[in-house]
Amino acid sequence: NDFIQEYLPFRDLYLDILLDLEKPSDVLECQSCQIGEGRFHCLTCSGDQTLCRSCIVKAHQRLPFHKVQEWTGKCFEDKSLQELGFIWYMGHGGQHCPFSKDPQAWEDMPLDAEVWSVPIETCSGSTTTTAITIVHSTGVFVHNAVWCGCPGSHHQQHLQLLKAGLFPASTTRPRTAFTFEVLDHFLIDALECKTSASSFFEKIRRMTNYSFPDTVANRYQELMRVSHLWRDLMSRKYFGFGHDVKEKPGKGDLAWFCPACPQPGINLPDTWQDKYESWLISQRFVVDGNFTAQHMTMRMPQLDISLSDGLGYMVKDQEYQTHLSFAIESKERSSCSNHRVINTANISRSNLRVTGVGATACAQHGCFVPHSIVDFQKGERHMNIDYLICNALNYHSAGINTSLIIYDVGCQWSINFSQRVAESYGGLSVPENMQIIPAVGKFHLSAHKLACFARYSLNFVKGAGHVDGEILETLWAPFNKISPTAWSMSHAHRQEVLDDHMRDSNWKKLVGIVKTLLTKYKRALKGVDETKSPFDELTSSLNPEKISTWEIDEQKAMEERGEYLDIYQLQINKAPTMAEIQLKLTETENVDSRHPGTVSWLISGINLEDLQDTLRADIRQLPNDATSAQKISIEEKRQRLAIRIAKFHETADAMTAGMDLDIGTVHLDDPRFCRMGSDGNEWVEVSVEEISEDVDEEILVKEMGIWMSSSVSRDNALTLGLAPLQAEELELRKGQANDCLENLRMALGHKAIIYRQYFRSADSTWAGTRSKQEARRCQFKIDKYVRSYQRARSAMEHLGMDKATLGSVYRDILPTELSIDKEVTEENRFGQGSDRLAWFWTVNNPNGHQEDAWMDEFYRVNWLKAKARWSRWQEELSLVRHEMGWTINWFKYHQKEWNKRWQQTNRPGHQAYAYRQVLMWERFAQDAEKTFNGCGFVP
Repeated sequence: NDFIQEYLPFRDLYLDILLDLEKPSDVLECQSCQIGEGRFHCLTCSGDQTLCRSCIVKAHQRLPFHKVQEWTGKCFEDKSLQELGFIWYMGHGGQHCPFSKDPQAWEDMPLDAEVWSVPIETCSGSTTTTAITIVHSTGVFVHNAVWCGCPGSHHQQHLQLLKAGLFPASTTRPRTAFTFEVLDHFLIDALECKTSASSFFEKIRRMTNYSFPDTVANRYQELMRVSHLWRDLMSRKYFGFGHDVKEKPGKGDLAWFCPACPQPGINLPDTWQDKYESWLISQRFVVDGNFTAQHMTMRMPQLDISLSDGLGYMVKDQEYQTHLSFAIESKERSSCSNHRVINTANISRSNLRVTGVGATACAQHGCFVPHSIVDFQKGERHMNIDYLICNALNYHSAGINTSLIIYDVGCQWSINFSQRVAESYGGLSVPENMQIIPAVGKFHLSAHKLACFARYSLNFVKGAGHVDGEILETLWAPFNKISPTAWSMSHAHRQEVLDDHMRDSNWKKLVGIVKTLLTKYKRALKGVDETKSPFDELTSSLNPEKISTWEIDEQKAMEERGEYLDIYQLQINKAPTMAEIQLKLTETENVDSRHPGTVSWLISGINLEDLQDTLRADIRQLPNDATSAQKISIEEKRQRLAIRIAKFHETADAMTAGMDLDIGTVHLDDPRFCRMGSDGNEWVEVSVEEISEDVDEEILVKEMGIWMSSSVSRDNALTLGLAPLQAEELELRKGQANDCLENLRMALGHKAIIYRQYFRSADSTWAGTRSKQEARRCQFKIDKYVRSYQRARSAMEHLGMDKATLGSVYRDILPTELSIDKEVTEENRFGQGSDRLAWFWTVNNPNGHQEDAWMDEFYRVNWLKAKARWSRWQEELSLVRHEMGWTINWFKYHQKEWNKRWQQTNRPGHQAYAYRQVLMWERFAQDAEKTFNGCGFVP
């Protein structure tokens, strides 16, 4: 906005300068030869010089795509170089062919002239010009060309154009050509902006003549054809098949893959099997379908010609069709949730040849796997998915024994996968000794049955690292933009366009892999740090013997998997019944302790505070239209409490030898933990004003104030000789806080069970209402324990407890920490990688005396999951450090390959391109080594 504000004072001046540029130079004669009349100027050249006709043509002999204008006396008008006599000589770098004579005459050709109306001679000694329509990135141009007349060149007009940097639209009688620059622009526009050929050429026509674009020759069809060929040539050039002419590209050879994934023979050392831990060298693939990439049925498929069938990311069509013809699909309904991809597997569309595509990508970095993309014919069937997965498993996997397959419905797909492979007619194969671990992406797993969670969660896969398994969803977003363009293409053209966009997606991943790994490294360091501390705290608070048992169970689950992974599920049969919960809540009520002397007196004071809290809670629960009986009941409780407080203060006079005591401490409840009933059966927080209105001011000031040793400051207590009394109260307050935290943990666990076992499964209104009442009762208890803990913590602060203990052991409780534990109610939810138990679950936990079976089960599951989170982040950190080294090795591998090509060829152009590639890959490797320095990467 500041820049726009600075522009406003100059807007009119800018506009005047732009209009002044419409006039000719003040110098009338040609500023080159100083003889002719300077009536022509070039819009593309810098400066405002004007030239005569012959000088403007001479100046643009090697600048054929500049736009020239002529001054008519009143304004400038567009003029083509063709009209001014420009001639393009072919075959000798723009120079005259020694076998051709200078043309004596030439015919001006209108911009939209038909190519077949132009005379042509191709024999030796020709002096006839040919009008060629040339499409450039700045517009469409028509130029008169003179072909090379050297002996044997009369059939090589398309090659003469190609050597001049122009791609011919035909190999026989080319009359249209495209500059290499415009073809590169189109491919980049198509890849980056998802521009269609039609839109791109309309842009070129408007750039040629903004007002009358229809007067510009339409070469859309030629652009479609030529760009098709250009894409094929560039792919083969990039991957070295212009140098390796004897070796033809095979399956997936015209495709980039991930530089950071382990690939034997490419980025792993020869001794990798002895050097690395087994879990590190594993394939990690994510599989997904896309139903936007549809394709219409072709009218004449027999005329289709493929240039790179199976050489990129799409599988070889004939082999794929053969597999489909023999494969038998079982029409089964999902035994898990109502998954769309399973239940719609047999839905077809009569006008569609393809209903979507299935893809495989590396789970860590999102690179499409070469030769592992298939078309769907009737939805997402197992026969389609099996084929793409088998191709992915066999891609650069020699010696790798483990593969993690992350699939939205992996629980269903994996059931009979091995049987389907064994029964296939040679179309499916899995590398020998390959162990396949099925899993489900974290987002999709939340839609599965609860039983799928432990067995297919990525949180419980050793070696998975910290991966969500949903990276393909991010790749579909840009991919979907080209689907409307590819809808009606020929099958071969569509296949090559999809290959090109996937190749470009992988190239961008490749270019940004160093930054990506650095970001992942920093995130992994943070993840390890954030998960280790909670895990250590939880471990130190639990019984070591129980932990040893859990560790054995965890190790067996990681090795055997399957049903052994159910240890991560809560054993709900250990949860207490509703009657047991009610009994527990009743048993946790505070009971007056009768101890002689000061201890007994202090305990009585703490109990009186609890009774005050109960009275205030009862007042808050009074309805707005409370009956007389309800009001009388409250008043009776208040009076009985007032009598007990008065007796307590009489005892206080004796305890303090008649000291002049203050009024005492008046506790105001925290509104965040005060709830009152409402007409909607919901709970709402109460404000401080509402609390003050509910409780009579006289009660608050006179009768509700309780004097205890914590009512006196630490310094005054020393002066008055109350230090021993304060020391006793401090110990009692610690016990009060510990009891509150223990009761709080129990109440939260009980509430979670109510929600899971009773409230969510209630099959009647009565059961639902009863469950809600029990949950509400639990919530009242939770709030009560928090308020009691706050009073204890406040008293400990007044009694001089050190800040370190208050900050580490007896911290403040926040409302957000009192949510129902989702490990109980939502075990298969999305986003567990960053879960962390609230601090009060790990402090003052009696690790040797826990007798509650349900709480023991609760801690077991939370400990296992906390360890799994920490372990996955540890794996992620180690994996990223190794990926850094593998990435450097991958760059160096390609550097060596191009260095071989540079040394083996003796053609100058081939050598120059090969060495340019050597320098490019060398720079990639050097930049990676420099960036990863200090990260502890493993070479």
